Amino acid sequence: MHIEFRHLRTIKAIHNCGGLARAADQLNITQSALSHQIKGLEDQAGVELFIRRSKPMKLSAAGLRLLRLAEQVLPQVEAAQAEFSSLRDGKAGRMHIAIECHACFEWLFPVLELFRKSWPDVDVDIRPGLAFDALPALQKEEVDLVVSSDPEDLPGVEFIELFDYDAVFVAAASHALSKKPFIEAEDFRGQTLITYPVERTRLDVFSQLLIPAKVEPAMIRQVELTAVILLLVASNRGISVLPDWVVREVKYSSDYVTRPLTENGITRRLYAAVRSEDLEKPFVKKLINLASVEAKKLQSQ
Repeated sequence: MHIEFRHLRTIKAIHNCGGLARAADQLNITQSALSHQIKGLEDQAGVELFIRRSKPMKLSAAGLRLLRLAEQVLPQVEAAQAEFSSLRDGKAGRMHIAIECHACFEWLFPVLELFRKSWPDVDVDIRPGLAFDALPALQKEEVDLVVSSDPEDLPGVEFIELFDYDAVFVAAASHALSKKPFIEAEDFRGQTLITYPVERTRLDVFSQLLIPAKVEPAMIRQVELTAVILLLVASNRGISVLPDWVVREVKYSSDYVTRPLTENGITRRLYAAVRSEDLEKPFVKKLINLASVEAKKLQSQ
């Protein structure tokens, strides 16, 4: 027996309307076409679906079985159609984000809260991009956006500029290096450097300063939370290098000093990497815009 969605809609319409004429009007077909459709369905089933002598027209036991099926299936079909329509119109979708910048959590969560209010039907998730190869995952559609400071020439991937930031040295106010106007690579020799638990090639202090200068700190202490890093620094347990938006709250604290790295400073750029085919999706554009605006707000504070 071959049952189509239109058959289920027909059974439900006749049951609700109590007759062929009103059901035909509801379905926007002729009464003759509706009768022909019912006859064809009954021929397939080999049983009558309606008790025709009753007024209003009633379903037989077999017809009631199809009605139960219609009441189960049709709402799910309608929900799927609505979802597909939202996907087509750019109102719904998936935004799974990988973050290669550990400190980016500091400004991304407020961005996602604003985004959630504007696009409640978009499924948002965050995966720490440091735990896997985020950009290959983007190409394989395992994630949909990667926050990174290291753009690559990858087929089918676009890197959208978000904002520039400075990598800033931070130490306790009592630290010996606090008297210097800027910090150079050699100043890190003999020091305890407190960093996020990240490969050193993904840390600005190493990739932009220490590795090129072939300088190694005396000790590296890895800490997960920014607040704990700053607590250890204030206690003179070590020094650190953090993005400028992270140290904005301690910049004027008497417990800390912040200094540029090198005389000219070290400026980095953060990007949102997305698949080229997704660039025109309205919610992708919105998220990238919100990320850029929110980050610039933090820098200006």
